[in-house]
Amino acid sequence: MAWKKAPEWLVESFGRLLPEDPRVERRKMFGYPCAFAGGHMFIGVHEDRLVLRLPEEERASFRGEHGATPFEPFPGREMREYSVVPRPLIEDPEALAPWVGKAVDHAASLPPKKPRKKAGGRGGR
Repeated sequence: MAWKKAPEWLVESFGRLLPEDPRVERRKMFGYPCAFAGGHMFIGVHEDRLVLRLPEEERASFRGEHGATPFEPFPGREMREYSVVPRPLIEDPEALAPWVGKAVDHAASLPPKKPRKKAGGRGGR
């Protein structure tokens, strides 16, 4: 399955939303821009959507207050901690900034991920 290219306005919005925070690391995932704290993704672009990772209590508030929906990269495959950010909220960075901050804090509070081993190692030499 081929992913759709992200619209330029969304990629630009993503870049402006990231806080100046030493815990934040930008990377790409499946060719889309994402941001991580402690090795855990907390915000990212997927096709024409912006997704945000929040803890359960915050996620319920976020969805209730803003009409955000669960993120499903494939139909029926919900990533339970992630919500799709509604476009009006993406277009209001001041209103979205506190939620992004909560997402950074949540990701940074999780146990650090161990670095993955790179494929194609030395092959027993």
